[in-house]
Amino acid sequence: MNQIKSSRKKWKAIEVVGLFLVILSFIVLLVSPDSLSGLFDSITKQVFPIVVDVFLLSEVGVAIIISVIVGRILERLGFTDALIRIFIPIMKFFKINPSVIIPSVYNVLGDINAAGAIAGPVLVKAKATKGEQKIAIATMIQSPQSFATLVLGLVVLTKFDIKALPLVIVAVFVPIILVPLILSKTVYRDTKAVDLEELPRFTPETKFLDTLFSSAKEGAYLLFLVIIPAVAAVFTMIGILDYFGIWAIISNAMSTCLQWLQIEPATGIVSILASPTLAMAQLVEMSNVAPALIVGGFILANSGFPLSVLFGQIPVTWKEHSDLNEKEALYAALLGAAIRLISCVIIALALTPLII
Repeated sequence: MNQIKSSRKKWKAIEVVGLFLVILSFIVLLVSPDSLSGLFDSITKQVFPIVVDVFLLSEVGVAIIISVIVGRILERLGFTDALIRIFIPIMKFFKINPSVIIPSVYNVLGDINAAGAIAGPVLVKAKATKGEQKIAIATMIQSPQSFATLVLGLVVLTKFDIKALPLVIVAVFVPIILVPLILSKTVYRDTKAVDLEELPRFTPETKFLDTLFSSAKEGAYLLFLVIIPAVAAVFTMIGILDYFGIWAIISNAMSTCLQWLQIEPATGIVSILASPTLAMAQLVEMSNVAPALIVGGFILANSGFPLSVLFGQIPVTWKEHSDLNEKEALYAALLGAAIRLISCVIIALALTPLII
């Protein structure tokens, strides 16, 4: 008991930080009472548009719920088992569990959050190693985060007279095979080939109506209790940085980097920070843009961005539905994002002259 009392008397580093914040708060209230309200106002201006306008009032929030419903119905109709059978020969040759491609496919057909909720348990059930689960996340980042983004992207390519089919094959479908192969030979070598006989069946036997209504509830849970809190947390940090004048510097640096990466900067920032679907909608309205920047913007938008997905939604969703913790899921997502940015440069420079 005496030891507990003596240890409690000692100051811990975090308590010193807390005391500093208490003193600082009092000083700020005395010297500049409006500062705290200004900080909260800055945070609200960053969080409100993305949470309310994008996820609650636009089609994005509804699309997430519908994507979960569609994904679960496809799963109930044997879609996952069919994919496993198709990709087993290829992935067996690469000595990788074929379930690593499941998140990417559900990503294209539905939504990146639904992909994690549906494919995470599939990977666990398929006995995918932690390395293979990380490969699955990094590969998923190479795919469009919603089907609507891909469709709007095709409209953009058509407007600027860019051949869509070669670009879609190279930018969307080839990475599903190529990225697992590269990562399994370099970063995540903890992989193993699996025979079809070793895998369970993934098609659930629940009644169709039960699948329909339970998936709707699952989609609502994902939107309101996972995605929106994660987005709010990320944009709260942006609001704090913006209040202290740091975010403007970061934003300007991002514009410069995006142009260097052969990505149209204005819509590229929208893809990274807010919504790739919105970025494609804005790109349709533009004119006199270099074809290489259009191609780069298309590739970036058809990926796992925005940042709120990478830093918020993926770690939270995959922690709940896989063997990975938040840090492991985040690092895998960031690796996938880095691969996608590099591919923007390579494909935009190498492929653009051939498809315009």
